[in-house]
Amino acid sequence: MFKKVLIAEDQQSANISLQKTLQDLQVATTDYVYYCDHALSWIKNAQRAREPYDLLITDLSFEPDNNTQRLEHGTDLIREAKNVQPDLKVIVFSGENRPSVIDDLFENLKVDGYVRKARHDADHLRQALHTVYAQKCYKPSAIKQAIREENSFEFTTVDIAIVSLLYQGEMQKNIPFILKQRQLKPCSLSSVEKRLNSMKEALGFLKNEQLAVYCKEKGLI
Repeated sequence: MFKKVLIAEDQQSANISLQKTLQDLQVATTDYVYYCDHALSWIKNAQRAREPYDLLITDLSFEPDNNTQRLEHGTDLIREAKNVQPDLKVIVFSGENRPSVIDDLFENLKVDGYVRKARHDADHLRQALHTVYAQKCYKPSAIKQAIREENSFEFTTVDIAIVSLLYQGEMQKNIPFILKQRQLKPCSLSSVEKRLNSMKEALGFLKNEQLAVYCKEKGLI
């Protein structure tokens, strides 16, 4: 099992729960911080002392307070921590449930595991720790299925046109007229709304802006 682990979690109850899980697994050294900036400093100091951490467990969202931080999000911490210590293992422990966001953590930030804060998360964390220690990636089955469903979503020509127009700043109410000009069907306002709702539901988004940005990042528009 891992010998030295750093926890970055700003919720005290979650932080204590993580510490208890690591104690049960007899992790020798468990340090914890409430801010991303502090976590990065501890990682740098451990590297300089030639006593590096084996694993970083971090949340994604950190609530702002009176302590101004340079690193405001868990993804910022992961990216910079990997720059400092490329071989550092990372498990994300978060309430995030959007498949596109979770998939991006593995694809672009190269995290080693993801555990969602939910019922039985302590059990899932134990599984993640054992899996990552064995040099494997940990993705819960529910997350794997959600990502597969997302990646299997087939965008139609009309879908791409709608999202592209939104990304360009076009008002949703004007999109049917533009689709009609381009001889794309269906092009009624209700059809546009249905397609947008269908795409957002399939991909786990709540806002049109999130959908448009996702499609841009994936090279769909």
